[in-house]
Amino acid sequence: MTALRPDLLPTTAELVHLRSVAAGLSAPDLIVRGGTVLHVHTGEWRPADVVVAGRHIAAVTPVGRMEAPATVDATGRFVTPTFLDAHLHIEYTMLTPGELARLSIPRGTTTVLTDADCLANVAGVAGIEYMGRTGTPLRILDQITPVTPVNPALERGGAVIADQDVLDLLSAPTTVTLGESNPFDHSVAATHRFRTALVNGRRITGHTGRQEFESLWGYLAAGVSDDHNAATLPEVLDRVRLGAMVTLMSGSMNDNLDAVLADLEAVAPALRHSCFCADDKHVLDLSGEGHIDHGVRKAIALGVDPAQAYRMATWQPAQYYKVDHLVGSLTPTRLADLMVLPDPREVRPSDVVVGGQVAARDGVALFENTDPVPAFTRDTIHLNPGFGASRLAVRAVGESTQVQAVQMYDGYFKRGYHTTLPVVDGVVQNDLDADVLKVAVVDRHHGEDLVGTAFVKGFTLGAGALAVSTNCTNMNIAVVGASDADMATAVRHLERTGGGFVAVRDGAVLADVPLEVGGLMSAAPWESTRDALAAAHRAAEDLGCRVRAPYMVLSFVGMVVVPDFGVTERGFVDVVQQEFAPLVLQDATGSPLTCRCPGGH
Repeated sequence: MTALRPDLLPTTAELVHLRSVAAGLSAPDLIVRGGTVLHVHTGEWRPADVVVAGRHIAAVTPVGRMEAPATVDATGRFVTPTFLDAHLHIEYTMLTPGELARLSIPRGTTTVLTDADCLANVAGVAGIEYMGRTGTPLRILDQITPVTPVNPALERGGAVIADQDVLDLLSAPTTVTLGESNPFDHSVAATHRFRTALVNGRRITGHTGRQEFESLWGYLAAGVSDDHNAATLPEVLDRVRLGAMVTLMSGSMNDNLDAVLADLEAVAPALRHSCFCADDKHVLDLSGEGHIDHGVRKAIALGVDPAQAYRMATWQPAQYYKVDHLVGSLTPTRLADLMVLPDPREVRPSDVVVGGQVAARDGVALFENTDPVPAFTRDTIHLNPGFGASRLAVRAVGESTQVQAVQMYDGYFKRGYHTTLPVVDGVVQNDLDADVLKVAVVDRHHGEDLVGTAFVKGFTLGAGALAVSTNCTNMNIAVVGASDADMATAVRHLERTGGGFVAVRDGAVLADVPLEVGGLMSAAPWESTRDALAAAHRAAEDLGCRVRAPYMVLSFVGMVVVPDFGVTERGFVDVVQQEFAPLVLQDATGSPLTCRCPGGH
């Protein structure tokens, strides 16, 4: 098997130069001088010089052993490898890869394993290829989304990726893992994808949200060997005992660190088989809290030994994902990706070096983002000409009816419950006093007359509507609102802007975030996108919403791989059964119904 990313390994000429420098026969290009260096393999902090030749590390020597024409003075400071994010959907940062680089590299995250399932659902294989490339110093390693759309029987979706294309991509040297898959898909085709990944020596990334016992065991038995959904200490220990690498998530919807690290004595053995990821984290949180630096900082604050916290962000994920020949440690022939820190507990680098070049200093990127945005990512919102408020109506007979609804909890998880709603002129109404709102998913790829509806608790809107063009995973438009008219206005606004987020009240736009790249990302500088999102969050709060990340949570209401229920442009879905379910219970004809919500009936 060819090594992953051979383009990042030293060439023959570079190896000759590295050996000559390490042997003291040639001058290095750069020395990071006099810092206290973290040796990740032993957990030691020792005074040393990091000697760099070209893109790679030639040696780590006693202080002052060699001289170089360029130095970074690390005296009195600490030197560590830069961080690796083990699972990230770049599209949910709302930034293009180059803008993410400008934001995250100054904070110490220089390598990301990214599952481009979002743009894949809009643009197919071309979308995956675009998301995996950048001219900036950011290193992107691919996690290949296994099937697009997730379940064609339940959703029309956008682009369709042929199974053979996925199988071919699994042998590409840029591919590190098969991306997260539907845990409820037991098809032969899914199993063949798993085996192809294993045959090609690739890891298989899991998505085990709320899975336990037989459901979890059956998923891991397919070869799945890492998981970013373990949210409690028992879940972490369960998965590590079964050999799964646990990727501790700290995203905009879920931050699992407090719960997982509450009992350090109990969790300590599992930390040797754990790492960090952001998964779905938007620009406002990345710029405010940080990227992987946030996870390291928080882990240390909760009592994790600093050396162990840094290992979880560097060598441990690099070793597990089979890229430790490239990154993750300050050792010979590895890429010279390192940072200098005044205080390892604060995790705020003063200098970040990528590939032997100083890429950031004092929190500011020293490079520009000049990545082109391909034309195929533009103008991707195509609504049915006849779409309007009347298309959102849910019909029933009588003066009231019982419906199968969902309650949002713990970020994007959805608990099924039953509630009774009034019916006026044959149309089921919201119940604002009980925080029961209508939610809909609208086809935006094909201009077809496809609209799925449901009822949701948790958004607390007293008026207006919120809409996004980032519905996971098919990237249709998802909209929630107190009135059908405002919901329709919000959807039509996204058509005009090319996608993004919007808040509407009484037919007027309160705030929006244009995401014109695939309807998912902004081509603007990250600072502008951050400010627009902050304004949109304030608008949602003005409408009564108390959800911390309302637009991102709305993007996951429809997800058909997280129990209990989802909604697609084709209808209301029972996630566990992977089949359509009745929304109005008077229409039920023996389908399984779920009510797990406290206070439900």
